[in-house]
Amino acid sequence: MHGEPRDGRIVIVGASLTGLRAAEKLREEGFTGSLTLVGEEPQPPYDRPPLSKQVLLGKVPAGHTGLPQRRELDAQWKLGVRATGLDPIEKRVLLADGAEVPFDRLLIATGTRARRWPHPAEGALDGVFTLRTSDEARRLAERLDAGPRRVLVIGAGFTGSEIASACRERGLAVTVAERGPAPLVGALGGTLGALAAKLQRAHGVDLRCGVTVTALEGDGRLTGAQFSDGTRIDADIAVVALGAVRNTEWLVESGLAAGPRGVTCDAGCRAFDMYGIVTDDIFAAGDVARFPHPLFEYQLLSLEHWGNAVAQAEVAAHNMVNPGPRRRPHLTVPAFWSSQFGLNIKSVGVPTFSDQVVIAQGSLKDARLVAVYGYRGRVTAAVSVNQARSLEYYQRLIETAAPFPPAPGAADQIESPDPVPSDVPDPKLLSHGPTVALTGHLPDRRLTVVQPAR
Repeated sequence: MHGEPRDGRIVIVGASLTGLRAAEKLREEGFTGSLTLVGEEPQPPYDRPPLSKQVLLGKVPAGHTGLPQRRELDAQWKLGVRATGLDPIEKRVLLADGAEVPFDRLLIATGTRARRWPHPAEGALDGVFTLRTSDEARRLAERLDAGPRRVLVIGAGFTGSEIASACRERGLAVTVAERGPAPLVGALGGTLGALAAKLQRAHGVDLRCGVTVTALEGDGRLTGAQFSDGTRIDADIAVVALGAVRNTEWLVESGLAAGPRGVTCDAGCRAFDMYGIVTDDIFAAGDVARFPHPLFEYQLLSLEHWGNAVAQAEVAAHNMVNPGPRRRPHLTVPAFWSSQFGLNIKSVGVPTFSDQVVIAQGSLKDARLVAVYGYRGRVTAAVSVNQARSLEYYQRLIETAAPFPPAPGAADQIESPDPVPSDVPDPKLLSHGPTVALTGHLPDRRLTVVQPAR
């Protein structure tokens, strides 16, 4: 680096959505130095949301989900090679092929991978899948094309539920196993979780909640599964949808505050070291980052959302090439969407950051509604089901910490004006990992126990 933020060498580790959008933003901001993107997968950046929807339905080939490149990058791409280490003193990224990539500034955007089945021998059975990459989606879609007798989906979070929906749309028999009390309950709480359970069963899903899969059976090829309640099923395919693992292992000796929950950074995307000192040349963005957000009491948020990946990538890139006074915080209100069982679900805010929920518009009976979530008397999230047009209004309520429940003027066709507990369970009670994780703690929650003197 030559003392000029728009010159020098920038390396981005992670060549997916976050890495691509950050690279584009760097050039847009006038960065003229060398730019290198490192990615473990061999293919150029692609879009992941279609993998569990259009690809599994056979409507779009897995190889046709590439992300458009919005501008010329003049970058060096190192694809198909994994980063194995980081030397922050010498400012080098170590690669699995033995190469070293020097940098002046580094963006960590390594994202997540699917959590594997915990028993390796069972996970290696032919017919056991995960779904995170384009290649995984292609192989699973091919097996669904073959018409299996029954598909077992382990975990009823958003990914698991979308997989089950695609299988039912194909006319396949599906069993969904979820340790929690309902599908989606870890992300949306009890009220909408109950609606999701009702709809899955109405669409013919053999939904089993409150149980775990204790064993996958087979001799080389999957034949069935056993459950914790003593029952078993025959199944040709099992899709493990237990959430995601953040790709931070390569940073274990880097001295950064990186671990299973992600890479901790400040609101400007600058990574912390293991002592809590913010670095000035290493940044993090996307699914792998955990960052504080003032709307949610500065708890550290880890988000697996498409929109967050784009917004945080652009903030990180801006801050990498601008001096301190011109840097800006990442304050985007989290948002995501899902399509499953004929429902279009959209969310703003953090539904799990809540103690109450009210159906502010529409009704559960019609499966067309807006649920508004509150915490300590202020609006923190809103989720629409087949009624997204007013979600922007509720986003403004979240951004202004408006009182909860929302004023009657914001509602029509109210089914019940009275808030009820949001019933967001402890993530430990679920089969699947949450796509939104609050990884800080609330100031009023005691995390230590004082033992009386003996």
